[in-house]
Amino acid sequence: MEIKSAEFVISNTDYKKCPDSKLPEYAFIGRSNVGKSSLINMLCNRKGLAMTSSKPGKTLLINHFLINKEWHLVDLPGYGYASAGKQTREKLKQIIENYILFREQLTCLFLLIDSRHEPQQIDLDFMEWLGVSGVPFSIVFTKLDKLPNSKAKQNLAAYQEKLYEKWEELPPIFATSSEKGAGKEELLNYIESINKTL
Repeated sequence: MEIKSAEFVISNTDYKKCPDSKLPEYAFIGRSNVGKSSLINMLCNRKGLAMTSSKPGKTLLINHFLINKEWHLVDLPGYGYASAGKQTREKLKQIIENYILFREQLTCLFLLIDSRHEPQQIDLDFMEWLGVSGVPFSIVFTKLDKLPNSKAKQNLAAYQEKLYEKWEELPPIFATSSEKGAGKEELLNYIESINKTL
């Protein structure tokens, strides 16, 4: 799939106020500073579509983008900022969980994981919650360019091994680099393949 048009539609804190359309939605989520905005910009060939920041926790809203006038890409707030106050963390948790559990148009959730780190409990817990809640999701490893090839393979294998301790079957896994454009085609083709079945 080639992205020919990507336009910002609306930002919200409430899933009930999200666009009233029947278009499929593909949402992106991850811990703060995982490279979510950079990945979205890379997928859409648009530098400033999603706002990138070196300061974690900039996405505090549900952001909808209309892609090729056919589907919505949704940029969700990140989870687990240690620096945010308890009240802010609680509010974000509510925004995220309500969207994921109650938004009927959500077709697939892409969970972003920083490939440089060992499996983090917060990510594993989040995946378990998605599994228990019956939410279709895929795992997207980011920042592959920040690692030597062998180390990247090692980290991804370690992660999968950890997941197999609890999961019989793993969700689809993608390896990406926003800097080098790696994984772009695979991700977009995956979205296209789902769209064709709807």
